[in-house]
Amino acid sequence: MKQLGILIFDDVEVLDFAGPFEVFSVANQLSGYKLLEVYTFSQTTLPIRARNGLQVVPDHSINSLPPLDYLVLPGGDGTKKIVQNGSFIEEIKQQVLSSEWTMSVCSGSRILGKAGFLEHKPYCTHHEVYESIQEMVPSALPQPDLRFIQTNDRIWTAAGISAGIDLALHLTEVTFGKELALATAKYMEYTPYLDLHAR
Repeated sequence: MKQLGILIFDDVEVLDFAGPFEVFSVANQLSGYKLLEVYTFSQTTLPIRARNGLQVVPDHSINSLPPLDYLVLPGGDGTKKIVQNGSFIEEIKQQVLSSEWTMSVCSGSRILGKAGFLEHKPYCTHHEVYESIQEMVPSALPQPDLRFIQTNDRIWTAAGISAGIDLALHLTEVTFGKELALATAKYMEYTPYLDLHAR
């Protein structure tokens, strides 16, 4: 089975991680729980408090993670603290380098920028975060009119919050096939993806 890890941290935006968690977990459910193991992880296994107070207990610390095939980096105000933690950024960077693909949501792009992955590359982020990324990585190429974009051969970046669902469904299609992605969207009643493929 493939291993998918979703980073969580204090002040993570709830839908940034919960949206992709739902997509990939439902895809696995519809496949008879044979495709993926979906984990949350943080710097430690202590409970984190997400944006607006939701408390979540990570499944793993970054040091106890199994080798990941896929990585999800959500956003939220907590990314401002993460990018100041050089050792944690380096640990996340190694996870990105060893994963088949990585997706960021919203200001999760800050983590990728700080880790050196956005230089001279196109990216999406939350509409209020583009200025912050440009200050951090002046050579990065903002794509504010898109919901998501492939940033390099193994990294994808999504715009704000709900755009993570769009990208997670797209990566379900790319990785496991269109039929499963459509079934997942139908189960979730996520009409934007279904409407896109009904044309």
